Amino acid sequence: MIIKGLDELRGHLPELNSTSGRVRIALTALGVFALTTAYFIVSDQIPTWTIDSEIVVLAIGFMVFSLFFSGRTAYRAKYGDAAYRHACLRFALPGLAIIFAAIAHIAYMNGPKWPAGRVTVGMSILGWYWIIVGAILWFRSAQAFGVDYLTMLYVYFPENGRINNSTIYGILRHPIYAAALRIGIGLALLNTSIYALSFIPFFLLGFTGWVRLVEEKELLGRFPGYADYRKHVPAFWTKPTDIPKFWGFLLSGDSLPSKPAS
Repeated sequence: MIIKGLDELRGHLPELNSTSGRVRIALTALGVFALTTAYFIVSDQIPTWTIDSEIVVLAIGFMVFSLFFSGRTAYRAKYGDAAYRHACLRFALPGLAIIFAAIAHIAYMNGPKWPAGRVTVGMSILGWYWIIVGAILWFRSAQAFGVDYLTMLYVYFPENGRINNSTIYGILRHPIYAAALRIGIGLALLNTSIYALSFIPFFLLGFTGWVRLVEEKELLGRFPGYADYRKHVPAFWTKPTDIPKFWGFLLSGDSLPSKPAS
């Protein structure tokens, strides 16, 4: 199976070219995920820690991940063409593993449950809806972008990037994050824990702060027209007029071919 962008990523992350290297990457990510999950299991034994732990761990994940961006200049000066490899393995990989563990924790956060009844039935239906939509959105976006974009290779090598004309970029600025938000909200609705449901505003705030203070700060520097684009295209939630296009993308993966960045 041909994976879009994999050859480009392998050129800057040599671990992907050997079985032992791929295993090391997988074990690192799984190890960080497992340790974070173990912490959640322990902290959930103290009910008053549950939501505080979730907020703190998610913030730590974003903080570690942010070093991938903020350390770019220093890493390029120190490591040259190997800068991406070092930053990815030290910051992006563990940071994302912590964030994924925090999202997964929403599904089993403890706390008093919403009383059973029609409301909880409706929450379950809505929860599955958000999870399914989020999963499809993630899959279609990954198909359209390629693993080189998903792993932010061109943050370190912008001169080698390509312009991605996927139709989803005319609907949402950050479809991968939009997918993660939908899945997280869906997990909270399925959980029906008061703590999980109460965490939703903090979850939204965390991702909003991340894109505005970290990722879009970098994009504004790279792309002069990004400020105008940001005014017209929402980050996570589809405009009512774009709902048909959004569902068209989910159902067909409708996208235009990419071209090299000029």
